[in-house]
Amino acid sequence: MNSSARARTRRAAGGPAAGPGAGRPDGVHGRFRDRLKGRLGEGLRRRRVREALADLALFLFMAYPLPFLTDVPVWLRVVAAPLLAAAAAMSRRAPLAAATVPAVLGLTATPELFTSTFAPSLVALSFLLGRRTQDVRPSLVAAALLCAAGLVLALTLPGADLWAWFTLVSTVLFAAVLPWLLGRFRRQQYELHSAGWELAARMEREQQLVAERTRLRERSRIAGDMHDSLGHDLSLIAVRAAALQVSPGVDADASASAAELRQAAADATERLRQIIGLLRQDTTELHQEPPTVSETVPDLVARTAASGVDICLRHHTAQEVTEEEAAGEAGAGKAGEGKAGEGAESDPSRLPPLVDRALHRVVQEAITNATKHAPGSAITVELRQGSTAVDVTVRNGAIPEAAPAAGAAAGADAGRPGPGGGSGTGLISLDERVRQAGGTFRAHPTDDGFEVTAHLPLTAEPLPPAAPEGDTGISRSREELAQARRRVRRGMVNALWIPVAATAALAVLMYGFQLYTSHQSVLPQRTFEQLRTGDAETSVTPRLPSYEFDEESRPYGAPPDPPHTDECRFYRTATFDNSPLYRLCFADGRLSHKDRVTNERDDG
Repeated sequence: MNSSARARTRRAAGGPAAGPGAGRPDGVHGRFRDRLKGRLGEGLRRRRVREALADLALFLFMAYPLPFLTDVPVWLRVVAAPLLAAAAAMSRRAPLAAATVPAVLGLTATPELFTSTFAPSLVALSFLLGRRTQDVRPSLVAAALLCAAGLVLALTLPGADLWAWFTLVSTVLFAAVLPWLLGRFRRQQYELHSAGWELAARMEREQQLVAERTRLRERSRIAGDMHDSLGHDLSLIAVRAAALQVSPGVDADASASAAELRQAAADATERLRQIIGLLRQDTTELHQEPPTVSETVPDLVARTAASGVDICLRHHTAQEVTEEEAAGEAGAGKAGEGKAGEGAESDPSRLPPLVDRALHRVVQEAITNATKHAPGSAITVELRQGSTAVDVTVRNGAIPEAAPAAGAAAGADAGRPGPGGGSGTGLISLDERVRQAGGTFRAHPTDDGFEVTAHLPLTAEPLPPAAPEGDTGISRSREELAQARRRVRRGMVNALWIPVAATAALAVLMYGFQLYTSHQSVLPQRTFEQLRTGDAETSVTPRLPSYEFDEESRPYGAPPDPPHTDECRFYRTATFDNSPLYRLCFADGRLSHKDRVTNERDDG
């Protein structure tokens, strides 16, 4: 056994084939998979490197104040370094947890929350929180909890008051909420950008679908033309071949050839209908002006009669229709009655192109169906043209018993038009064409045959195309883009009005608290006169107001404290800011001095 035979034997047995090409497809696919995996892995590595560098830059930005600023204790700065590093690492997966780190550090340093050391970190992480989260509720809840915790500290810590809480709320507003709103605005801008590109991609796909739909419509138009012309001509060929087959004086060979020709024409007609069924598509045709028909209905009837079909035309003109309406139904059957071609001398007045085309198509399709499904039957075409509309009726009788055998066989195979025979697309297209012309169409069997009627108004406009199912007037892509734009506009408005409204509310609250403390820091004159130098501080303090004039600074016009005093307190004589003040000084736990001082700024 030679080498080629052994190779064939191995291939037949399913074993590996020898030679330089063995295993080449698997090797090509393997290299492609390896290259694809390598590119994906390289892309992921590059993305991770970029994210790591960005997180490192964020940490350096947040940690740079630690060695330089001293507004917080050293131990807190040492603890803050690893916490800020963890916050930078968590800023992608858990941005809310990362934003709470500088807030907790600032609240640990001071109940006012604001510190120069941790404020940059709070601003940066709040911006990333708005940029990287979709749901707004957790962020708002966290801000509310932070303000509530600051209020508790302001009321419980020694030396803290509500002014510290006002500072905390201002810090939350401008160092946390405002950056968060800007981050959300940036996120919505990105979503708008993505929605725009997605809309562009969808529009490109829709253009491709429109082009494909246009091609399908052209195929449907071609199918209609084939059905109009070839189907009618093939039916007439089959009728002529059947007449030739039974014609006297034709020998057996010619009769057999005529029978084959008739059968071939019938088969070609059936195949044509099948092809038309494949080409036709459910579509709404554009309202384009149909081409004019050079052949009139009388010409069509005459050409059909010349093929040997028993057909007659009854043409009623507008004047005859008027006379018939005046005379009644009794004289309707006598008007214009005759064989094919008798009405051709009085051609109908010029019809609108749309109506002319629809009329010709109705008559042509009805004759084609009659010759196909009821060969040998008598066909009557009745055309009634009025001043405002034209009516056409095409009816055929039953197949005569003495019909030729060949014709009878063809009719038996086909049956009547409708579901039992043929594809039915011809009648469907007729109904659509008549509807587009503003008329009505009806096709139905009668007691002895089949009847097709159409009513076409002469002045009616074509009906508008039917709206496709599920069409709401606005595409989903455009609606999504409009929603994205509304979100961006709403985000911009929120970034402006929320801080302004919160600042205004905070200002009103602070002003109200200022009025309250001013009123509560007034020492009545009677109480001041009842105080005696040397009274114990423990007996004096309960009779004093809840608040002092200003616990943080001395009044502008107050003289220096008397010597050997431990502290001096200032109380208002009235609610107004520029009113004189009472000064009470204590030494060794007793009231050592009391006097009245002015509260005026010395501008000199």
